[in-house]
Amino acid sequence: MTLAPFRAEIGAINDLLCAASVLTWDSRTMMPAGGAETRGLQIATLIRAARDRLLGADLARALDAARRAVEGLPADHPDARAVAQTLSAVAHHARVPADLIERRAALRTRAQAAWTQARATSDFALFAPYLEETISLARAYADAVGWEAHPYDAMVGMFEPGETAASLSALFATLRAGVAPLLDAARGRAPARDDFLARGYGEEGQRAFGLSIAERFGYDLAHGRLDTTVHPFEVSFTRSDVRITTRYRPDYLPGSLFGIFHETGHALYEQNVEPAYTRSALATDLVGLYAVGGTSFGAHESQSRLWENHVARTPTFWANHFPELKAHFPDELADVDADAFYAAVTRAEPGFIRVEADELTYDLHIMLRVELETALMAGDLGVSDLPGAWDERVRRDLGLVVPDARRGVLQDVHWSSGYIGSFPTYTIGNVMAAQLMESVREDDPGAIDALERADYAPLADWLRAAVWRHGRRFGRDELLAQATGRGLDPAPYLRHLAAKYG
Repeated sequence: MTLAPFRAEIGAINDLLCAASVLTWDSRTMMPAGGAETRGLQIATLIRAARDRLLGADLARALDAARRAVEGLPADHPDARAVAQTLSAVAHHARVPADLIERRAALRTRAQAAWTQARATSDFALFAPYLEETISLARAYADAVGWEAHPYDAMVGMFEPGETAASLSALFATLRAGVAPLLDAARGRAPARDDFLARGYGEEGQRAFGLSIAERFGYDLAHGRLDTTVHPFEVSFTRSDVRITTRYRPDYLPGSLFGIFHETGHALYEQNVEPAYTRSALATDLVGLYAVGGTSFGAHESQSRLWENHVARTPTFWANHFPELKAHFPDELADVDADAFYAAVTRAEPGFIRVEADELTYDLHIMLRVELETALMAGDLGVSDLPGAWDERVRRDLGLVVPDARRGVLQDVHWSSGYIGSFPTYTIGNVMAAQLMESVREDDPGAIDALERADYAPLADWLRAAVWRHGRRFGRDELLAQATGRGLDPAPYLRHLAAKYG
């Protein structure tokens, strides 16, 4: 028996999904506003074609032969895993009506265009009908896939297999208990000066500095590029073409910089998947129908949060790189030194915007979104009541009064993308990042020492061996067990926060 027909079929499915990702990237970066309607249909056609091929007779025959070909191999052998994951994906999609897949895919581009306009005008009513449809389709999808305790479980499981509303509630309770005293202490201290972050920073200098750091981290521009968008993201069309985006604000310098560092972490994961896995089931999310090499969204977020917070949001990083940043903005930063800049970008103070939140308050943003998503999926909260519920939870958790929908319920792109259930993966990524960095310190202290010299290659080498190269071969907890000796554990994350903010 041969695996060649199986690999060819999966390769073709990956091609279709990569083509859909190209159209998605274009819709968020370059497409004129009037193209949303037909672009959504184009993407839906490609997603439907990928799904049909996954359930087609050709793959069924190839999969049958491949199943016999991998008999006797260890369960974690790459070929055995590719076959097992494909069988699981086929069973998953056999339960979901084809028109439901197509309707969800077609809605995304239209919903994103509506969200962009609604966000620009701070008018939730423009987006509300699209969100109503998004939630309705998500409920239908959850029912088709099947769930027991809560419909939200089916959606979370697409992005982070094994997690449920109940497991997330327990994790969040642990984190709240650990973060609360740290945040109280931070609020009791005089805040660091940060007035200089809003001095009218030009886009060219922000881009040049951010991209130079991305390259030093290891981002390969021969197989990548940086573009501008409303909400930053990373997207890969196989490891050979991995793109990142950011947004530039003259009145908030860290926004674009840490956005670039964050998306670079995602890109490093995708660019360093084992080359042999290209166009294979080990670099394709066959359940979610995305061309992505990371094993889960949480694992992916662990890499973005690791480079953003554990590398770039440190005194060492700014001692090394602040002179370069100052060279781009000599007038704006004339009265600022590296210590003052570090203090400003780690200032712990509740704010409205999740992507600009400090590490202490970041997960509170995630928790309130998950609470709202859970209520929407259960039917306990209507879309029309969402802005008020959002504002109430921001008052409760962050002590702030939301000034407008743009800085409130409309700030994130995820709901317009149909990503109901993806928000928890940011907090899981925070937990994973700290757990991995603690293991780096134990296993390879030289990689930590190298950071003092702005040498990022040893850390990248460790992560490549422990995480990146495996693609989707191992599940999240398998990956963590191999790298750290245990599954997901919030203790290192709480230790990290206490050390930085205690």
